[in-house]
Amino acid sequence: VLTKKPKNVTIIEGFPGFGLIGTIATEFLMDHLKMEKIGIVEVSEVPAMIAIHQNKVIEPISIHYNKEFNIVLVHAINVGKDMAWGLADIIDELAHTLTAKEIVSLEGVGSPNPAEGSRVFFYSSGNGTVAKKLSGIANPLMEGIIVGVTGALLAKNLSTPIVALFAEAKSNLPDSKAAAEIIKALDLYTGLKIDPKPLYKQAELFEKKLKGIEAKSQEAGELQDEKLSYVG
Repeated sequence: VLTKKPKNVTIIEGFPGFGLIGTIATEFLMDHLKMEKIGIVEVSEVPAMIAIHQNKVIEPISIHYNKEFNIVLVHAINVGKDMAWGLADIIDELAHTLTAKEIVSLEGVGSPNPAEGSRVFFYSSGNGTVAKKLSGIANPLMEGIIVGVTGALLAKNLSTPIVALFAEAKSNLPDSKAAAEIIKALDLYTGLKIDPKPLYKQAELFEKKLKGIEAKSQEAGELQDEKLSYVG
C-alpha cells in the first residue's frame, strides 16, 4: 500500500534473519537519512502485532523513501513464518511499480570463526562493477546456503538486478557489530555518505531495542497460543 510512487529508485531491503542484520542495518539507515514513510506491506499471514517506539507505531513491514539519494527502504521487524516466497513476490512487484534500477539485500550468515571479526561478502546478478566498488571491504560469496527472503529473491531470477550483502554474525542473536560492518560496505557501494564513527555505538542501542521487541513479540505470541481471554 503506497502513498507515493517515486521512479527509478534503488530498493534496499532488510528482513529479520540470522543475527537480525537486515533489521538493524535498515533501522540505522532510517535514523541517519531523512526518510519519509510512503507505505506499508499488508500480509494476512503476518501476525497482527505492531511495536510502539517513542510514541510511534512501527508496523511489521514498512516502506520509506529518501529523495536525496532516490532510495526506497523496506524495513521489517516481524514477518511470521514461511513467508519468504510471498515477500519476495512483493519486493518484485514493488521493484516493477517503482521501476527500480536495483535491489540491494542486507543479510546475515553464520560465522565459522566466531572469535574473529565479522567479514562481509556479496553476490551480484549484475555486471562486474559491483566487485570494483566493494574491493577491499567485501569478497564474493563463493560457497553458502542462503535462506529467507534474500534466498527467495536470488532464486527467482528477477528482471531487476540484485546485489546481496552478507555479514558474518556470531550467533542467531542480534549482532550489532556485524550490522555495522554491512553498513560500511553499503556506504561504499551506494555512496550514501554515512558517517562511520557512530556506527558501533548506535548499533548497540538498536541491539538492545530489538532484543526488547523480540522478547515482547515472543511473549505476545505465547499468550496468543495459550488463547487466554481477558475481561476489563
